[in-house]
Amino acid sequence: MKKCFSLLVFLCCISVFVEALPKDTLPVRGFCIAAPRPHDLPAFLKFIREELAPRQINTLVLRVDFNYQYTSHKELRDPDALSRKQVKELVQACRQYKMKIIPQINLLGHQSWAGATTNLLRVYPDFDETPWVKMPAKYEWPNADGLYCKSYCPQHPGVHKIVFELVDEICEAFETDAFHAGMDEVFYLGEDKCPRCGGKDKAGLFAGEVWTIRNHLSEKGRMLWIWGDRLLDGKTTGLGMWEASMNNTHRAVDMVPKDIMVCDWHYENPDKTPVYFAMKGLQVITCPWNRPAVATQQLQDMYGFRQSANKELKPRYQGMMQTIWSDAGRFLDEFYGRSKPQKDSVNTSANCFRAVFSNQ
Repeated sequence: MKKCFSLLVFLCCISVFVEALPKDTLPVRGFCIAAPRPHDLPAFLKFIREELAPRQINTLVLRVDFNYQYTSHKELRDPDALSRKQVKELVQACRQYKMKIIPQINLLGHQSWAGATTNLLRVYPDFDETPWVKMPAKYEWPNADGLYCKSYCPQHPGVHKIVFELVDEICEAFETDAFHAGMDEVFYLGEDKCPRCGGKDKAGLFAGEVWTIRNHLSEKGRMLWIWGDRLLDGKTTGLGMWEASMNNTHRAVDMVPKDIMVCDWHYENPDKTPVYFAMKGLQVITCPWNRPAVATQQLQDMYGFRQSANKELKPRYQGMMQTIWSDAGRFLDEFYGRSKPQKDSVNTSANCFRAVFSNQ
């Protein structure tokens, strides 16, 4: 009871704080989550109607990856994947509330997780940047191979034909003019033993892949979104290897196209990196996760950046996007109080979402 009362007081204080923020229309009021599995779709559509729409969420990023019944590459489908008809239900719900919907497929990095490769490298192992790194029976971090997630080799001559066919199909299905390519936490890139990109500049390789994806999307009038961590210097900033780069990809910030959207995520501290991206000529949104106090400071900062910026910089500060790093079903259980309470009853993704995006 005491914990519940403390949480209520905390959220009320956060709500008052948010209400006191400068009144400004953020171009992006976003929500990012894994696309629901078919059995969770009805509950998620209800969540769009009853929670996202009243909070004026205008952008929904769905991490689809292989959770779609692709026709271009049936071999890459997940076993329990969304049908085209089910995707159209999502599209219609978002259209009804004037919500932009953006699908994501992880490109370049995140081609494995823990002890298993994801569908692309499982089906097409030749695309692997590090085929000599074998997936462990029991995954632990740190490990001798520096294995976090595998990457595909951006220089492999066959990789883009496959992934772009997926990208085109999913963008057409979601009827969207934007695509999120992920590209975060890329630890394997330009490895010395890779016969194609070994010894090449990692920043140049990363920027080259951004350009390749951007140019493909641009042919059909679509915009590229990516996570921003690989464009930050982890050593100089002290941000480290997760929220920033320790393998020299950060210099790509001066090489990437300027018409992309950078999703700048920091979860434990409200670091002021949106200013850095804006000064580099890039559009940027701030992305919190599960700490309401950090997220509300980030929101205040975003309002402040926009309020104090000159006419060139202001349009680059695009807004905020709540990120959810569980599947849709688990998040909905958390949000509606159906799951077992977490030990930390304050710092949860549901509380963070409520704090940043009021439904008043």
